[in-house]
Amino acid sequence: MCSSKNTTLDDALRANIRDRLKQFSWQTSTDPELRHAAVALVITTMPDTINEPCLILTRRPARLNQHSGQYALPGGKLDRGETEFDAARRELEEELGLSLDEKAVLGRLDDYPTRSGFKITPVVLWAGAAAVLDPSPDEVSEVYYIPFEELDSDALPVFEPGMDHNRPILCSNFPTLGHRMYSPTAAVMYQFREVAIRGLTTKVAHYDQPRFAWK
Repeated sequence: MCSSKNTTLDDALRANIRDRLKQFSWQTSTDPELRHAAVALVITTMPDTINEPCLILTRRPARLNQHSGQYALPGGKLDRGETEFDAARRELEEELGLSLDEKAVLGRLDDYPTRSGFKITPVVLWAGAAAVLDPSPDEVSEVYYIPFEELDSDALPVFEPGMDHNRPILCSNFPTLGHRMYSPTAAVMYQFREVAIRGLTTKVAHYDQPRFAWK
């Protein structure tokens, strides 16, 4: 296990994350009732820093019919014949105006089944330093940068009771946001922390989501 303290965005970090993801035995969901979607975990640098690594997080506009106002990673449903890797890159460009080629893909994490009827495949992408974004106002109301130092905090995760006592709701308290963020996004980002930053094999698909995320 490594610490994110004093971690810098460089070739060594990229190689370490790629190797950990390659060694990780990710699991897919075989539920035929779930629609397939992909999200992008984009690694770049914090604004106004030289090489402090972070993940890009968005907030959906309040006017949307589904998951309005919720925190989200760039992503969406796979188009016909599309891979999860291609879908994550396409959605990233559509939502944030950031175009990354296939070489940016470092790997993937476990599928996460949601109460809203999707299996989400998290795809890890390397954007490099100072990614230039052009958010679509139709899909993104705000953009946040969550530093690795916050991701790697021992204060994460936080749990709340779920409908089933065996399935607590996983949450995260990121200082950047100032309040709790919930699964599925919190679960996906937590597994990224565990696998890519700490080199562990932690599973998260069994954690539940709050009722407001079911629709």
